[in-house]
Amino acid sequence: MSAADTRQQIVDAADRLFYEQGFEVTSFADIASAVNLSRGNFYYHFKTKDEILGAVIALRLANTRQMLDAWEAEGREPADRIRSFIHILIMNRVKIMAYGCPVGTLCSELAKLDHIAKEEAAKLFILFRDWLARQFAAFGREKDAEALAMHILMRSQGVASLATAFHDASFIRREVDGMCDWLEALRPDETVQS
Repeated sequence: MSAADTRQQIVDAADRLFYEQGFEVTSFADIASAVNLSRGNFYYHFKTKDEILGAVIALRLANTRQMLDAWEAEGREPADRIRSFIHILIMNRVKIMAYGCPVGTLCSELAKLDHIAKEEAAKLFILFRDWLARQFAAFGREKDAEALAMHILMRSQGVASLATAFHDASFIRREVDGMCDWLEALRPDETVQS
């Protein structure tokens, strides 16, 4: 296996462990064990846990951009693309009920730690906010596009937090349906008055 492949395995394992256990409690030993590497081989690739965190955040940013690009390509209308964002709660409901939102939990933990990477991690939310604002603007809501983007981000984070607390998949489904209804109610009136 190449050094690049080994490094990617380390980042993938760290990403999973930071999500499932939290950044602070995940040790070098946990990550090394997950990829079956000796400590010496591990340090060849990463000298500090903060280096691994930086690589994990970069991976999440790249994966998020790729997902948003796919939604952009697949969704014919802005409402379809916004619904793709809303439905991520359904697609990831098992993990969300177990561990929360991967973006929200990481940002929250790093903020509590006053970690130097907290602003870099917040770029994940900024990426979602900016993308959603563009979708709402294309939806005909240019004037309040950013406020609507922040509202749907806030609502999805609330759903993720409560789903984790109550482990209730039916709650997630009801809230997703409610967000989709809310989106439809926002549709601008397309009738032209003479």
